Amino acid sequence: MISKSIRAFCLLLFIIGLNADSEFKKDEEVLVLTKADFKKAIESVEFVLVEFYAPWCGHCKQLAPEFAKAAKQLLEEGSSIKLAKVDATEETELAEEFGVRGYPTLKFFKSGKALDYGGGRTAEFIVSWLKKKTGPPAKELITSEEFQLFSTNSTVAVVGFFKDENSDLAKKFLAVAGSVDDHAFGIVKDEKLLSELNIADEKITLFKKFDEGQVDYTGDVSEEALKSFVFLQSLPLVVEFNHETATKIFGGEIKSHFLLFLSKKEGHFDKYLENAQKVAKDYRDKVLFVTINTDEEDHVRILEFFGMKKEDVPSARAIKLEEDMAKYKPPSNDLTEESIKTFVSDFVEGKLKQHYLSQDLPSDWDAQPVKVLVASNFEKVVMDESKDVLVEFYAPWCGHCKQLAPIYDQLAEKFKERDDIVVAKIDATANELENTKISSFPTITFYPKDKTKVVEYNGERTLEGLSKFIESGGEYGKADQEAPADEEEEEKETEPTAKDEL
Repeated sequence: MISKSIRAFCLLLFIIGLNADSEFKKDEEVLVLTKADFKKAIESVEFVLVEFYAPWCGHCKQLAPEFAKAAKQLLEEGSSIKLAKVDATEETELAEEFGVRGYPTLKFFKSGKALDYGGGRTAEFIVSWLKKKTGPPAKELITSEEFQLFSTNSTVAVVGFFKDENSDLAKKFLAVAGSVDDHAFGIVKDEKLLSELNIADEKITLFKKFDEGQVDYTGDVSEEALKSFVFLQSLPLVVEFNHETATKIFGGEIKSHFLLFLSKKEGHFDKYLENAQKVAKDYRDKVLFVTINTDEEDHVRILEFFGMKKEDVPSARAIKLEEDMAKYKPPSNDLTEESIKTFVSDFVEGKLKQHYLSQDLPSDWDAQPVKVLVASNFEKVVMDESKDVLVEFYAPWCGHCKQLAPIYDQLAEKFKERDDIVVAKIDATANELENTKISSFPTITFYPKDKTKVVEYNGERTLEGLSKFIESGGEYGKADQEAPADEEEEEKETEPTAKDEL
């Protein structure tokens, strides 16, 4: 039995926490901190999750109501955990001190020490993550009412049923519960409750508010297998891409994705989603099925990444993240259950040929001194053994490419009378080449007549420097001669990855 002195001490701590909390300005139960009171807040309150935000940031505006909702929920539950926010555009010293480079940035302070926040951006995920970091990995459920509430309140809840919490499976369950922050874990070990629930043997069940509702774990007694089970089953059969799910889509163990490009406004989700769900059941551990709502302006760049336009919707693509973002295109835009199943089956079995993006060849591609290359004419022009060919791989959005453009035009003008020299350019974001991978822009490459070597230019981007590069047969300014690779890399603009795009 807890003594009166211990109870009094606990009450005193709670009151002290309330008093400390009341000293700070609030906005919907979220503490509003500045440099003047920041240190005092993180030292007087044991657990504080701080959002460093910018007033103009769209993602910060999306997070704000969820952040406030989480703060209110924790308050109503009597939790000592507090949520706070700092305007990083005003409190620049604080932002610099904690390495804030983008918005929003969330930091969790435990007894004044900062940790990176690794949870989701909804109130449910925020609260779940915080409880994991401040309490036991799995909540003990003692009554049937507690069990029912726990298993139905969260979008995903994982419950372990064990008479012996020292069994191998129970130990693995608790280890996974401690390492997975996104979902709530509960444990039932009370014999009376186990009897009420008609559970005779130990087991683990994942409860969810989608698909089949609940599923039992039947895998090996290992942390890796159990963790994989939680990841796979905690996602819908078909995941809708958004800012909340992006991390799970790219951070999970499944690197082969089937993407459905659909418009909600046009009713595509109602028409085609069920077809994809039926197929997804058979490929749950091999392919992640993802829908992308093309009505969202943020998703336009995703279409561009796959060389698509809104007129191509509805449509599908497949991608292998671990194979240099290899893309695959179905033979048609038919999205029946049968056509989806055939495409995904061929994708999994390696029967498909990789799809490379290519622009249409302009009719006047060779009318100007700088020749325009696309995927379809690249090989023919560059591999011509009667010519030295200089190619600039550029991106339309690249600032350095734009700065280079007038110099590159002058270079082409200088050599336009030479039949044995070609100065060309190719938009490497819209044209993909099977044997040439470009990761930064601009990349300037020389292909000599004999084609025995390909030389990248790392010299100064001047008319004189580029001219010498051509005239020396690719010797002047070549990679690792004039400029160290690490210095030059800083000058090039890196191509946004598919993860950035998606």
